[in-house]
Amino acid sequence: MFGFNKSLSIPTAADALPGRASAIPTAQEHFVNHHPLKGPYPDGLEKAMFGLGCFWGSEKSFWQLGDGVYVTAVGYAGGVTPNPTYEEVCSGRTGHNEVVLVVYDPKKISYQQLLKTFWEGHDPTQGMRQGADVGTQYRSGIYTFSPEQKKAAEASKVMYGQELADKRYGAITTEIVDAPEFYFAEDYHQQYLAKNPFGYCGHGGTGVSCPIGTGAKFQGAGV
Repeated sequence: MFGFNKSLSIPTAADALPGRASAIPTAQEHFVNHHPLKGPYPDGLEKAMFGLGCFWGSEKSFWQLGDGVYVTAVGYAGGVTPNPTYEEVCSGRTGHNEVVLVVYDPKKISYQQLLKTFWEGHDPTQGMRQGADVGTQYRSGIYTFSPEQKKAAEASKVMYGQELADKRYGAITTEIVDAPEFYFAEDYHQQYLAKNPFGYCGHGGTGVSCPIGTGAKFQGAGV
């Protein structure tokens, strides 16, 4: 998962790897709850997408939130190369981020709770890295599926940025953009830490609590 001597900038279309026209193979169902990974998903569910470093540990933090999360999947998003492989993403020549797709029931768990899990699960001030994991695929990102999600994400960024500044952390580098195309990662990456409980995680937050849901003023509270 380490990435030394890699470019820390997104490649242009001319410099990116060409990829392929068809999706790479992946799992059919979630290893933990056996829900269909690619759907169809039940009516009334919503999607969220986050990048917060190595996607093995990132995914686990979301599927552990309980039955409000219908399914999680890891994949690649935010780059140039269509249908990339893990090895291609690791080369730094696709521009993709390692991300987690979360399909959730807003009647059981709020988008605010997902944002809290996101912010507290990593250090969003590190740019193109998380700890020893270095490269464009480890950048912090929130990829939104609606104007309401974007508003909530932006408000939470301001709120958490203030908390981090109070603890002498630098500025948040998290990108917040409309959700790009999501490419499912290979089978063995899906729910990796459920299949390999002692596998590498590389995850660690700042230890600074995000005040969403604690009564603090939050402009995206309706999501």
